[in-house]
Amino acid sequence: MSTGSFIWYELMTHDPDAAAKFYGAVVGWKLSAPSAPMPNGVDYRILTRGDGGSAGGVLRLSQDMLQHGAQPCWLGYLHVADVDAAIQAMVADGARVLMPGMGLPVGRIAMVADPMGTPFYVMAPIPPPGKPGAKSDVFDVKASQRVRWNELASPDLARAKAFYAKHFHFQFNDVMPMGPMGDYCFIDHDGVRLGGIMQKPASSPGPTGTWQFYFGVSSVAEAQRAITANGGRILQGPHEVPGGDWIVVATDPAGAVFGVVGPKGE
Repeated sequence: MSTGSFIWYELMTHDPDAAAKFYGAVVGWKLSAPSAPMPNGVDYRILTRGDGGSAGGVLRLSQDMLQHGAQPCWLGYLHVADVDAAIQAMVADGARVLMPGMGLPVGRIAMVADPMGTPFYVMAPIPPPGKPGAKSDVFDVKASQRVRWNELASPDLARAKAFYAKHFHFQFNDVMPMGPMGDYCFIDHDGVRLGGIMQKPASSPGPTGTWQFYFGVSSVAEAQRAITANGGRILQGPHEVPGGDWIVVATDPAGAVFGVVGPKGE
């Protein structure tokens, strides 16, 4: 994987079992049993796809995390070759370290906020034993049960584009004008169109930007029904996007925002 690839996704939430029920109904994922004891009693589990592959992780928010302002949300992991060097370079450009570098059996990670306050992880992964060439497949532009699109709404579009271009090699080759909402700037990376960056609407709550992730489904209509039937809330859609797919943006029962994308379905 090259610097700037999305290689993992994580849901931070109060109740992993409730999240498993919800996302199982909406996307089709299953949640692993609690893993072996982790440092400081952390409850971390793995989301699995129907084909047996991993879709991401679920971290139970502890009381300490909540007291420090953590809220249910989805976060992405961006690949870097050297976590500490990447942090140093980003901090020099106005980023802020939210969680210092930490070594895990799967690699070294850290949580960072970009200069506009948008949080994300960086990770230098360690390949599984006996699989030195293993690559992450949690992101795929076409497949169901994977993240298919990564979207940033930033309070400062120009600065966000410059920051992610410099540190993660994002390219912005095409723009879609959205009238009063400004430009939607497509992200190209390593030959793949992985998402877009836009100006955060003035009406959106909170001072910081957010990364939002769209999960592939086989029927957006079915996913929409599952969202509402299982305690989620529709925020936008369904509506058609360039290329013929449809999207819905929603919150899960705990308040984490996400999107689904795929055929309209019935």
